[in-house]
Formats: sequence, structure tokens, C-alpha cells
Amino acid sequence: MPDYKNFNAYIVANPFRVILISLLIAFAAMAGLKDLRFTNDYRYFFTEDNPYLQAFENLEKTYSSPDTILYVIQPAEGPALSPEGLSLIGTLTEKSWQIPFSTRVDSVTNFQNTRAIDDDLEVRDLVPDPENVNVALSQYVERVVMEEPLLANRLLSADGRTTAVVITLKPPKDDAPATEAIVTKAREIKAEIEERYPDYRVELTGSQMLSISFTESAFNDITTLTPLMFVIIAVVLMLLTRQFWATLISIIVIVLSAMIALGAAGWLNIPLSPPSSGAPTIILTVAVADCVHILISALVAMGNGKDKKTAIIESTNLNFQAVFLTSITTAIGLLSLNFSDAPPYQDLGTIAGIGSIAAWFLAITLFPAFLSIIPLKANKTLSNQSAFMGKLADFVIRKRRVLLVSSLLVVVASTAMLPRLYFNDRFVEYFDESMDFRTASDWSSENLTSIYILNFSIPAGQQGDISNPDYLNHLDKFAKWMRTQPEVKHVATFSDIIKRINRSMNGDEQDYYVIPDDRDLAAQYLLLYEMSLPYGLDLNDQINIDKSSTRVIVTLTDVGTKDIKSLRQRTLDWMAENGPQERVVEPSGQSVMFSYIGERNFIAMAEGTVYAFLLISFCLFIALRSIRLGLVSLVPNLAPTAVAMGIFSLFQTEIGLWTSFITATAIGLIVDATVHILSKYRVARVDLGYSPEDAIRYSFKTVGIALGVSSLILIGGFLVLAQSPFLVNGMIGLIVSLTIFVALIIDLLLLPPLLLAIDKDIDQQSNLQTT
Repeated sequence: MPDYKNFNAYIVANPFRVILISLLIAFAAMAGLKDLRFTNDYRYFFTEDNPYLQAFENLEKTYSSPDTILYVIQPAEGPALSPEGLSLIGTLTEKSWQIPFSTRVDSVTNFQNTRAIDDDLEVRDLVPDPENVNVALSQYVERVVMEEPLLANRLLSADGRTTAVVITLKPPKDDAPATEAIVTKAREIKAEIEERYPDYRVELTGSQMLSISFTESAFNDITTLTPLMFVIIAVVLMLLTRQFWATLISIIVIVLSAMIALGAAGWLNIPLSPPSSGAPTIILTVAVADCVHILISALVAMGNGKDKKTAIIESTNLNFQAVFLTSITTAIGLLSLNFSDAPPYQDLGTIAGIGSIAAWFLAITLFPAFLSIIPLKANKTLSNQSAFMGKLADFVIRKRRVLLVSSLLVVVASTAMLPRLYFNDRFVEYFDESMDFRTASDWSSENLTSIYILNFSIPAGQQGDISNPDYLNHLDKFAKWMRTQPEVKHVATFSDIIKRINRSMNGDEQDYYVIPDDRDLAAQYLLLYEMSLPYGLDLNDQINIDKSSTRVIVTLTDVGTKDIKSLRQRTLDWMAENGPQERVVEPSGQSVMFSYIGERNFIAMAEGTVYAFLLISFCLFIALRSIRLGLVSLVPNLAPTAVAMGIFSLFQTEIGLWTSFITATAIGLIVDATVHILSKYRVARVDLGYSPEDAIRYSFKTVGIALGVSSLILIGGFLVLAQSPFLVNGMIGLIVSLTIFVALIIDLLLLPPLLLAIDKDIDQQSNLQTT
């Protein structure tokens, strides 16, 4: 007798001792919960060696911080720059300096306007006294703003209806309390402005709102989706088994499994983020699947006349290897997420993988120990379900040829549709419309500006060379070309500042709105202008310290990563054709980072998924001890994801970051049904000497009900995850649930005909056992 049978008998014979030891181990792991923390830094999505993150951080070191809070304002009617509107902007500008870690505030009212006063250059706020503005002055301000390239379509919309206040911040990295302090104060100011100016709509967006949205969506998943999952599990188990105490024990086991995994995250200093916050939901589904197989097999045995303890031992013996194998393969699939180029998904894989192992440990120790001491009675519901599975087996055997051909045709047709899919991500759309950040960003993009920004740090050469007319003309030419691109909404460039100063120094005559021909003159103009600027409104956001390069800021329309990549390539081509090689520079910024995150992760996860699949296949070959069964298992393990994505392509062809993690998340889960059916089939053929047809009937009757229940719970669990406001998690939940459903259909309707097609020999020993 294998050792695990003695182990199972010991569990049932000594339930209280096993419960005590299991709980002590669980509580030791859960002690790490006290160190569990959240991260809301969007940079956490990128590894330290990610070239796009490195470029972004170099940009931050060279110029001012790219982190922002953006207020977008629109009156119920009339122009944004009315006297009342300018009063609002002035008030908001002043209050915005109160936001923690703010280093700069830009608005229409504090724009440093230049004018010629005799032979002098006057640099002052465009609206020195926002509280005392008449209609004539507001009209003048609007005219100035519309004619100023730095402001038009950035701080004032083309129709004059929408304006903005931009706060530049330099918060500490990966500091959740700092981000919370920034956003809390920003929201307080927003509420004050809305109360004082009830006829104005004020929305908040920017990179700090993006960061806080990560925390809020993660918190939402844990506080709403996880409890909802508990309810679904409890209801499904109660309806299908009619066992209150067994359902309660199942809930205890799955809660402990999730808590052990989160405790391990605390011990390992793994932070929770929106992706990793989905781990508890995944763990719950995996844990309950383990419990379901053991519970239902025990109830079926009791229905066949066995006493409770004998039935539990028989159930654990029957399911021990299969549950171990499904837990290991699930863990392998989840742990393969560590190949991801995005640390949050590495964390998801680690936490969920640990949870899968914890679920297996508790399912074979704590769960049967509890079952042996609680009331447990057989009922007719499971007997009826078992009879139904027998009829289904007869149908599959009778229609084997039709099912085999039609199922394979569906698999081939679905796979053929995969080329329809293409990457096109928008990181704003990582959140659904229930999130304030998404609503504000969409509205801002429709009415004024988006947060999709490209930054180009263009070198001039040596120290002080930014005053070189050749360089300034190159900047001007580049800005003019960029403004003609369909994806571009606004371009901010240093050359426009020099042209404005040159005009002001020549009596504000429009003919002088050009680049000065003399380098020394341009340098003098720049020095004079910089000396006139107040604190917090200097040119550090556009000029580096030694004046050897400048930053061109390109604001885009509401574009996807496909458009950003296209614009990037056209830009590099233009630079190569219109300037020296040293001025051919890659764009940087959050938009660039997120544009390539999906592609980089897809490549990384393709490798990880291959390794996971090979390792899972190796486990199946060893466990089933049959080359033939191992080869057959490849079909139901490979096909479901392809079929699910093929079906998805009928409704949507755009895919994003979430696609990279579908197969890795699903592969271990979809192996569950395959393993249970093949393991029972092998027992029937080798140990019991059944014919292939009777072996199919045996596997359906012994495991079919449990597979149906566990698959239903897995599908329900991932459909719950599909409700996450973090849409990457939501799409993973939706597609994985579809994949599990497809896997169940394939395992019930395609796998048996495959087995019957290849297993026609009477000598089952030579047929199923490796020699």
C-alpha cells in the first residue's frame, strides 16, 4: 500500500491532532500579514532594467519631475476665461501650492507674459489680480492665450470653454502615504472650489491620480470581490451538496489558504498592487476545487453505503494523487508569471502559487480531519447527479465520431481566427468608468488635453549651445512638423519662448516672432528672461542645468499604443532625415513606458508559458506513467486558450497588457479536469481491467460531478474577478473564465472520443503502461 494511504488513514483517525498542527502552521504563515503593504507607484509596473523606465528616470533627473496633478475646469455655459472664471483659476492656482511636494503651478493667470515697456522687457503674471478682472481684460487675456503656443490647446481649449491648472510634484518614490497626502489635499481643494463656484465642473487627473487609482482599485478588489466570492462559493456548495457544515469547513479552508498566501507576501516583502490584489480570488477558486473533489467523492461513497470515516479515507485515497498533481500544475502555471517584465504580475504569480500549495496542504490535512468530526450525510441530489454523468458518458461514447470531428473543427476554426488580434493599449483605460481617474481623464481628453505625453530631450551640443540659432531653428522646425501629426494635440518647445522674447524686445512687433540670428543676443535674451521669472516658474522643466539640451513636450490626443508606436517611428525617421545623428533621440515618459509594456510582457511570458507547459507536461507523463495518455493530455491542455481567444476575436480585435498573462494563469487550472479524467481512466483500465468504454463511464461517474462543481466555482470566481475596476484584472477574469468553460467542454466531449480512438487494444497493460 502506498504511503499516502496510511497518511490518509492517520488523518481521519487523529483529527484533533491534525487540526491543531495544521492551524499552528497556518497561523505561523499568517503572522506575516502585519507586514503586508500596498504600493501605488505606477513605476512599480516596470523592472529596474526596463530601458523605458530608465529613460523616464533620466528625464526626471535632467529636468523637473514629470509627476503632475491636473485640474480641468469648465463652466456650465460661457467662456472659461470670464471674470468669474479667472477668479476661480487664480484661487485654484494659489491653493494648489498647498499640495504636498508641489514644485510648480502653471495656469493662465500666473503665465509669465512678456511685453515691451520702452526699451525694457516686462515679465509678469498674465493676470496679476484675478479677483478684479473686468470683461475687457478677460477678453484680452483670452486673446493672448489663444495666440500663445505654450498655452493654446494646453491650458485653454480651442473653443475657449475649458481651461486647466497643472501642478508639478516631486514626491518620494513608492511612498503610498505621500501619494495619499497629495491626492487628499488635491481633492479637498477641488471640493472647496466646487462649493465656491457651483456652476463649474472641476475634474482631477494626472500621474498622481493614476497612482492613487492603483491603490483604490486594489482595495476595492479585496474588500468587495473577495467577500462576493465567498458568497458564491457558499451558495453553490450548499445548492449542490446540501451540506451546511461541509460548506462551512470548505470556507474555512479557502480563507486560510488565501491568508497564508498573503501572510507569505508579508514575510517576503511583496507589496499588494492591483494585479496582485487579484491573488486571493484566484486562491479561493483553487482551494475550493481541491475541497470539492474530496467532499463529493466522500458523499458519493456514503451514498453507496460506506460509513463516514471509511468514505473519507476512500475519497482521499482516490483523489490524493490527482489533487496533488492539479495543485502542482496550477502552481507551476501561476509561478510562471515570474517571467513577466512587470513586477506586479510576478507578485501575483508568487502569491497565487503559494496559495495553491497552501490550499493543497490544507485540503489533504485540515479538510478531511474536519470532515471526520462534523455531521455529514449522503443525499439523493448527488446520486441523481451521478446518474446524469453516466448518461452523459453513454451519449459521448455513442456519438464519439461526430463529437471528435466537430470538436476538432471548432478548435481549428478558433485557432485560425487568432491573427485577427492585435495589440493596442491605453493605460487610462486600465480602469473602468467607475474610477474617478478614468472619468476625469476621458472628459479632459474630450474637452482639452490628455495625459498621454511624449518627451524628447534634444541635445544642442556643448554647454550653452541651446542659444545657437541653428539649434533653435532645428527645434522650431521639429515643433512645426510635430504639430502636423494627427496624434498630436500640443507641442511645448523652448524655441517658442525665444521667439516670444525676441518679439517683446522689438516693440511686440509680430514680424520679430522669429529665432534671433545672433547667438549672443539669444543668450542675453534668455538670461534677462530667466532673471525676471519668479520662484517656481523657472525654465527647469524645459532646459537642463548646463544649457546643453532642451525638452520638447508633446501632448497627444486620446491614442492607443499602436498610434504612439507609429508616431515614434515617424518621428525617428524625421529626425534622421533633418538633423545630425546626435539629435535622433527616443521619446520618453509614461506613455512610452506603457506603450511597450504589453509587447515586452507578451515576449517574456511566451517564454515563461513554454517552460510552464513543458514542466506541466512532464509532470503529467510521470504521474500518468503513460506516454500515450501524456500525449493525449496535450490536446485538452493546449486547445482551450486558443479557442477562448478565437471566440473573443469575434467580439473585439484589440488586445492589451492582460493578454500576456491569460495562458499562464489558465494553464494550471485547465489541467485540473484533464488530470482527474485521465487518472480515473487509467485506474479503470490498468487496476480494474475495464474496457475503454467502461473506463470512460467510470471516470465520468467518479469525477464528473466534482469536475462540474469545481469548474462552475472556478468560472464563477474568475467572473467575479472580471468585475474588478482594474480592467487588466477584469479582462483576465473574463477570458480565464471562458477558457475554463471551454476546457470543461473539451474534457467532456473531445477527450473521451480521443481516448477511444487511440485505445482500442484489449491488452491494457501494453497499451497504457510505459515499458
